[in-house]
Amino acid sequence: MKILMVCLGNICRSPLAEGIMRHLADKQHLNWEIASAGTGNWHIGKAPDHRSISAAKALGYDISKQRAQQFNHSMFAKYDLILVMDRNNLADVKNLAKSEEERKKVKLFLDNDEVTDPYWDNALFNPVCRQVEERCIEIIKQLS
Repeated sequence: MKILMVCLGNICRSPLAEGIMRHLADKQHLNWEIASAGTGNWHIGKAPDHRSISAAKALGYDISKQRAQQFNHSMFAKYDLILVMDRNNLADVKNLAKSEEERKKVKLFLDNDEVTDPYWDNALFNPVCRQVEERCIEIIKQLS
């Protein structure tokens, strides 16, 4: 299974989802490839936001070595499942799809809800990280 997590800048939500999912999948000896990307290009090559790194570390995950990349059309071919953090990301990614098959790969990370972007509120990073962890556990149960 190859899963791509997507948010706006690839420094807050999707790096959390990538790091947590990779850790949990590896712990269960699943041979999954997990990555993340952003729909925007502001942070390409940069580490996750220090607040995401801190929130992940508090739960036992190290995301500090991850680096931001921008989503591009070639990622449809590389990944089996593309999980986006909010409806804007959903629209942005689906707009890049060139076929129904590509569009079907794109789903909201939380099924029918959005992961709140914590970027503008320090107090949101820990609850968002816990929410992402809980959802990653659910996704692994569903797909393995």
